[in-house]
Amino acid sequence: MKQVEGKTEFDAIIIGSGPNGLSAAIALQQAGLSVLILEAKDSIGGGLRSAELTLPGFVHDICSAIHPLAAGSPFFNSLPLEQHGLEFIYPEVAAAHPFDDGTAAALSGSVEDTADCLGIDRENYVRLLKPLVKSWPFIVKDVLGPLHFPKHPIDMAAFGLNATRSASSLVGKFKTKEARGLWAGMAAHSMQPLSNLGTSAFGLVLMATGHLKGWPVPRGGSKVIANALASYFLSMGGKIETGVHVRSMADIPASPVVLFDLTPKQILEIAGERFSFIYSWQLKRYRYGMGVFKIDWALDGPIPFTAPECRKAGTVHLGNTFEEIAKGEEMTNAGKIPERPFVLLAQQSLFDSLRAPEGKHTAWAYCHVPNGSEKDMTNAIENQVERFAPGFKDLILAKHTMNTREIEAYNPNYIGGDINGGVIDISQLFTRPALRSSPYRTSARGIYICSSSTPPGGGVHGMCGYNAAKQALKDIFNIKITL
Repeated sequence: MKQVEGKTEFDAIIIGSGPNGLSAAIALQQAGLSVLILEAKDSIGGGLRSAELTLPGFVHDICSAIHPLAAGSPFFNSLPLEQHGLEFIYPEVAAAHPFDDGTAAALSGSVEDTADCLGIDRENYVRLLKPLVKSWPFIVKDVLGPLHFPKHPIDMAAFGLNATRSASSLVGKFKTKEARGLWAGMAAHSMQPLSNLGTSAFGLVLMATGHLKGWPVPRGGSKVIANALASYFLSMGGKIETGVHVRSMADIPASPVVLFDLTPKQILEIAGERFSFIYSWQLKRYRYGMGVFKIDWALDGPIPFTAPECRKAGTVHLGNTFEEIAKGEEMTNAGKIPERPFVLLAQQSLFDSLRAPEGKHTAWAYCHVPNGSEKDMTNAIENQVERFAPGFKDLILAKHTMNTREIEAYNPNYIGGDINGGVIDISQLFTRPALRSSPYRTSARGIYICSSSTPPGGGVHGMCGYNAAKQALKDIFNIKITL
């Protein structure tokens, strides 16, 4: 890269173009810097890619599919992404949770709307969620940021009292199978045993966001989110180069700031010689969590769920009772394969006509597996769908599967199939990837981490990238930004 009048051509360089890399680049470009994104793949997006994986005309999301955190992201909501092609579609039911008796619980509409399907747990649900939904707009930036003194300490403390608990503990607030099952499906997004401290945070955040923003799908595929972010970045004068595989710091043009949208394992390989012994030691000890096994289907019709709520939902959690889900997640964490895994399923084509030919449909699903497992979970997942939707298997026209090895090959950030960029347990929640005054700084001046291996962790929200850019701007350029 040439230098211009004694300085580098770019003020900052981002390695990786996932939602956090794109967000970091936008925040830096907005602050007046010149920014370059380097992406190893031939297309941008990281986990935000879509492709015809099964048959022509069937558009599948390769990783991320449903986007409550994108809809509720403070940073994304500050950007004119609609002007750059992003349109969210909101299913009538955000998420449904069916049971073996043909009934289902459903997250939809207001807190009261959801509570109405929970029988004697109606008031218990309202007492738990109503205060959080009311305070969420004020505390969301604190929740989705690094550990710091919050702007609304009382509201944040109220959230923290429940969020730091295990899902297995908090489920004691509920008596009915409907409320307990719905809670299990939400908390299991943590990809941890539900007995772990802090797993309640995942359920609470997803439920609050669902009541306030819904769980939308982007029209045309998840790639549209990445394309909108990139389009806005380019419109401000930013630059993106794809097909550039960075293997060492020598592959990166000279620049005052480099931000890595990568996990600790890759960053050590690229820049490890720049780091202190203690920082390198911390990164080497960073822990990755469960992996996933994923299936995409091309279908001859909509999934024939027995429960009507499931036929109106963008997302369906398949796992029956709290006890069944908790047992399965515990087994997976211990390196075992449950016969009936918890399955997260999305049916985007019910709401987005661009996903499949007329009269046909797509479906997307994954289950958790031990990190690095190459076990084929196709039958187990399809049996779970058939369990709650008899006749499903007869609709399958084609399928595409990915085990943890293939998922990591698709996106090297998914170490062992871990789509969260590292386990997000209580010890790695705010200190990921290392215990430092700022989790985004490395021990080398000018080198930062902006991936989901930093707070607040996994999910398509861009806040890891924004927070890292905010730190870099303050440290290197003495520029302060705020949302």
